[in-house]
Parts: sequence; C-alpha cells; structure tokens
Amino acid sequence: MIQTGGRALQGQTAEFDQRFFKSLAAQGLDVSAPLPLQGGRSNRVWRTGYLADGPMSEGLVVKLYLARGKNPLFANDPQRESAALEALSGTGMVPPLVASGQFEGQHWLAYAHITGAPWQRDTAHVAQLLGRLHDQPEFSGLPKGVNGSVDLERQTRRILGCCSGDLNAVTEVLSLRPIGQVPPLESLALIHGDPVPGNLLAHDGTLTLIDWQCPQMGDPSEDLALFLSPAMQALYRGKPLSVGEEDGFLAAYPDPRMVGRYLALKPWFHWRMAAYCLWRSAAGEPRDRAALGLELAALRQSINPKRA
Repeated sequence: MIQTGGRALQGQTAEFDQRFFKSLAAQGLDVSAPLPLQGGRSNRVWRTGYLADGPMSEGLVVKLYLARGKNPLFANDPQRESAALEALSGTGMVPPLVASGQFEGQHWLAYAHITGAPWQRDTAHVAQLLGRLHDQPEFSGLPKGVNGSVDLERQTRRILGCCSGDLNAVTEVLSLRPIGQVPPLESLALIHGDPVPGNLLAHDGTLTLIDWQCPQMGDPSEDLALFLSPAMQALYRGKPLSVGEEDGFLAAYPDPRMVGRYLALKPWFHWRMAAYCLWRSAAGEPRDRAALGLELAALRQSINPKRA
C-alpha cells in the first residue's frame, strides 16, 4: 500500500508539473526540457530552455515555492525574492529576473540561468561582495531582522521551544548560553539573510547571490555569521572553513567596525545556529546532527578558547 500511495503521489506531481509548464509556455517562457536542479532545501527548482544533447543556451531557472511548515530562522518569501531581484538589477549581485506569478495557488519565479558553480574558495571575494551588498539602498517590503544579543537570545529560545523531541539536547544547548550583552545597531542595512555557499554562484571571475527568499533590513554581522558558520559550510560545501580562510574573510570585509561587532556577537550566533541544527535534525534531517556537533564545538571555543 505504501508503494501504491507513493506511485499515486508521483503521478499527481507529474500531472501538476505538466500543467505548470504548459501554463508558463502559454505566457511565452521557454520552459522546454525542464531539468530538476539539486541544492535547495525549501523549494522545487528547474533549469529550462535548453537541449541537454544539443547546443547549450543559458536558459531559465524556474522556482516553484513550496508551502511547507514555517522555518524558525530562514523565511521563504516569494515576494521578497522578486523585489530583491528587481531592486538589485544591474548590480551583478543577482540573476536577471524574467517573470513571476502564481499557479494553482503556488508562487513561482523565473530568472536567467547563469552558468557557474557553487562557491568553494576565496573567502575574501565573498567578504567584498557582502560589503557591497550592505551598502545598497533599502527597498520596500523588507522586515527588520534580529539586532543585538537580546534579539538573538529571544530567537534562539523560540527555536529551542520547537525542539520537543530531544529534551537532553535542548538542555545541553541552553546550558551553553553566552554571557554578557551586545546592544542593537542604531542604523540597519540591507542583508541577504542566507549567504551560504550554496547560494553563492561563482562564474566568469565574479560571484552572484541567489535564493533571495529572506532579505531583511538588519545587522550586517548576521550575513557574516551565516557565511562563516561551520554548520552551513559543512552542509553546503562539505567542510568548515579553515582558520586561515576565516581570517582572510574578516580581513577583506570593508568595514572593520562590523567585523568587531561580529566577533562580539560570535558566541550568540553559534548558539542560535546550534539550536537551528537541533531543530532541523528533529524534523528528519540526519546530516544536521553532524552540523550540530560542529556548531557546538565552535560555540564552546568562542565562550572559552583556552578550554576548547
């Protein structure tokens, strides 16, 4: 019965996909030969408009947003992504937006495909890109992000409140709460909100940020922490950054004051990420158990470097 149900579900998905791409084609989009892309953890993504066994054109990336349970750290907002691609058009930091809309109650977006590969090396290049981004003007529709250690503690405790399956692990994470406080910034900046290696596309000697589902007006050190997170590096690149790579990133970021702020908030960011990895693993993501261990080790070292 499980196999039959699985086949029925696959059939329903295939029928939906046929209707979906037929609708996009009727709007003049080239969605021939859709090829599912790997890497995203929240939505369905295809590359379309090219022939795999013929001359290659750039084609399109088509993203269909899935209505899943709310993520306690990373939003999945199609309106924010469309707005970001429009606002940052021409900067080279985003792919060109082609179209967006809804189909049978689900949001979708299409942008020009860029031939490249997920980021792997040269942390200084990422730091320079994020520095440029944080200088861009605000655009409408952006929420305010967490700001300061009080906000980070509040958010971390909310995430841990969703982790009811492993009370011992929750207790362990709670016991590692950082001490002291870091005040909020008075002036916020545009941040990506999820600049992990999988969302950094290297091509033609430059970098483009993709997956703009959760931009905010927030603390730029948030983007620094998310990129430097050992858990996110391991999940998306296969290994954490070395000490030299992390130092190179911080040295290349254009604003030394923001680097100092990141270092002050570093234990709080590790604490929050540990809670998030615990939540992910409780939701059926076994790889996040290993990521949790990496983040806890980094947290302990940031709290007490001599004992770590």
